Amino acid sequence: MAETDLLQAACSGDEEAFAGLVAPYRRELHVHCYRMLGSFDDAEDAVQETLLAAWRGLASFQGRASVRTWLYKVASNTCLNLIRSASRRPQMADQLPASAPAPTGSTEVTWLQPYPDLLLDELPDPEAAPQARIERVEAVSLAFVTALQLLSPRARAVLVLRDVLGFSAAEVAETLDSTPQAVAMTLSRARAALREHGPARATTGSTAGTAGEARLVRLLTQALIAHDVDAVVRLLAEDVRIAMPPLPAVWQGRDRAAAFLAEVAFRLVPRARFVQTRANGQPALAVYMHDAADGLWRAGGLLVLSLNSERITGLTRFETSTMRPFGLPRILPDDPSDD
Repeated sequence: MAETDLLQAACSGDEEAFAGLVAPYRRELHVHCYRMLGSFDDAEDAVQETLLAAWRGLASFQGRASVRTWLYKVASNTCLNLIRSASRRPQMADQLPASAPAPTGSTEVTWLQPYPDLLLDELPDPEAAPQARIERVEAVSLAFVTALQLLSPRARAVLVLRDVLGFSAAEVAETLDSTPQAVAMTLSRARAALREHGPARATTGSTAGTAGEARLVRLLTQALIAHDVDAVVRLLAEDVRIAMPPLPAVWQGRDRAAAFLAEVAFRLVPRARFVQTRANGQPALAVYMHDAADGLWRAGGLLVLSLNSERITGLTRFETSTMRPFGLPRILPDDPSDD
């Protein structure tokens, strides 16, 4: 059924027609909410609230904009309302050993979660999407999503709608009940802040899918399994950054990374296996820890890697709960090499 027919039927109260009307946009709305909120779980809640609000407000849709543009308006304002009403500082779940090296800094963005590439593959063909100035891979990288969270909620919405999705200033003004002039001023400030705090292009997806990326991931996996601190450090950039959301602590630099590996990672995980996956357009390793009590390999978190053309520039470890949308098992089958 054509979109116009679905819209007409939905406006007459047909819930199935409404479901068919919004289905093509559901994944991109979810990614939009993820950029706005920085959390996969919060984005799921935001999409549900968006669709409920859209259904309830369908009678107010007058067709001056496309269905897609209208849904983005509802989603953007839903996210802004959630940001205003929510506390964004989850309690720290992990306790580090007393021997852990002191962090070199901290981050305000403790609610960050990864986004599976297998779901990003469901986005519409980028060739058919509006032209935007921020490349597709960069626009979902951990560094970019983190930098967005440091902007004011309104500036975040303006930058995503204009520079990621390619909406016009007039469309953004309509979405945020503003004016094109105010949108332009907000966008200018948001771009300046992003240049200061955002990711360098050289570290966002420059090795994606290449032999160099595969080599780095393979060597890192081998070194982690062997608990070879020196081998891991050789793969790291001088200013490598280690983070463990929801912990606010950050460790930066090779020396601090070496101490972190020896005193934290390898102490807490004496034996591990790894399954390769991808998150936020970046390579990732699902970590499975050996349970000495029953001999099983249980899911123990997700390690997302940030790379440049030669080195690993970032290691971000996420909690086990974030593995759910990746379709990964909670327990790995037996490894014949353990026999």
